[in-house]
Amino acid sequence: MKRTKIAALLMVPLLALSLAACSAPKDSNTGSMSGDSDIAALLATQSKNAEEAAELHQKLMQKENEILSDDSKLWEKVFLAANKDTPMIEDGKNYGDFLLDTIEGAKDQFSAEEMKTLKAGAQQVKEIENKLAALEKDFPGCGSSPSSGESVDASSAGMPNSAGTATSANKFPSFQGKDLDGNEVTSDKLFSESKVTVVNFWFTTCKPCVGELSDLEALNKELAGKGGQVVGVNSFTLDGDATAISEAKDILAKKGVTYKNIWFASSSEAGKFTSKLFSYPTTYVVDKNGNIVGDPIVGAITSPEQQKTLSKLIDQAIANSAG
Repeated sequence: MKRTKIAALLMVPLLALSLAACSAPKDSNTGSMSGDSDIAALLATQSKNAEEAAELHQKLMQKENEILSDDSKLWEKVFLAANKDTPMIEDGKNYGDFLLDTIEGAKDQFSAEEMKTLKAGAQQVKEIENKLAALEKDFPGCGSSPSSGESVDASSAGMPNSAGTATSANKFPSFQGKDLDGNEVTSDKLFSESKVTVVNFWFTTCKPCVGELSDLEALNKELAGKGGQVVGVNSFTLDGDATAISEAKDILAKKGVTYKNIWFASSSEAGKFTSKLFSYPTTYVVDKNGNIVGDPIVGAITSPEQQKTLSKLIDQAIANSAG
């Protein structure tokens, strides 16, 4: 599903995944009833063709966006709790259920009224997710965006987001780190031994990140024949966090991922670079000389347009490496 959620300041491209709560606006009972009624009507709508399905999909996502923006501070606390205490998102699990589990696990952080708001929102997310899944089953591609991939805002996920942007660097910042098995990794060797390296930034509880892992694994196998590779950087594992590494390895194994995932110190130049990312997943293409090729791809690479853009960057990196 392609979700592009927009909220103010902290949540610039906010949560383009299936975690939009659909509880009522906080300051209006009338608005609450109207919002609930609108959602109920959308959930009851039956699409007759792909065009109607795409329109309905968009309207449902819009409802999610509106409610998440209204209660953004509460949901930030939920996502922080998810980062620290909640098992990873599993394939096939309704995101509303994931949110409900996370809320329950962090209930001591919320007042009774806040719990009521969050649970109501998560329940509506669950219902909307079921509807979106049904739409996408009956009308494949109805939720696809023509130019962007599903993404999650870094701040909303509880990760530091420094001022500035990580897109301005011409060269990928150097680092000395390790892979998730504890083997030493240096940027110079990592990049110089491949004609192209696709660096994918992700984190464990990011649904679109996890959703594209299989595609990245397929890409890694394809690139191997061209002298290239995919490398993952799970932001939770920076500084060698043992728990985060264990959880990341678990989900990578479940997804059948064999390509290298690495970590480095958050205080390193590469760590500072990572802190400037505002959305996940974000993917960079790096040539043999360690130069970043073109602009980063923000959002999952699973849409045709994203794949087309990535393919062009890969070809350019290979050409650069041959020069």
